Amino acid sequence: MVIIGSGIDATDVSRIERLWKRYGERFLARIFTPGEVAYCQHRRNPVPHLAGRFAAKEAAMKALGTGRSRGVLWREIEVIRRSGPPQLEFHGGAARRFAELGAESSHLTITHSDALALAHVLLVGS
Repeated sequence: MVIIGSGIDATDVSRIERLWKRYGERFLARIFTPGEVAYCQHRRNPVPHLAGRFAAKEAAMKALGTGRSRGVLWREIEVIRRSGPPQLEFHGGAARRFAELGAESSHLTITHSDALALAHVLLVGS
């Protein structure tokens, strides 16, 4: 196993709350997939979960080495929960960049408090 890319991000939960209050559904639709929104809105307090997913997307963009450029868009990086820990799915430009790097899998860790959300992403290959 070889580490292809690594990214970490810290997001203030209050920042995500302010953006959601200011821009509403437009903010959610621009950043998150319908599945991510549904998952978070089923939580007692969705804001820390949204902030965690926001941090995960930022960390993934750093691991891909693109930031929000080279055709990598917010909704092309998706945090999914099946059973077990959260995982990433890459779509569109993010999936192309993932393949270009020779990555075969990703590892995601998300944690949050009432004030701060942190995420770390590793992209690995053989």
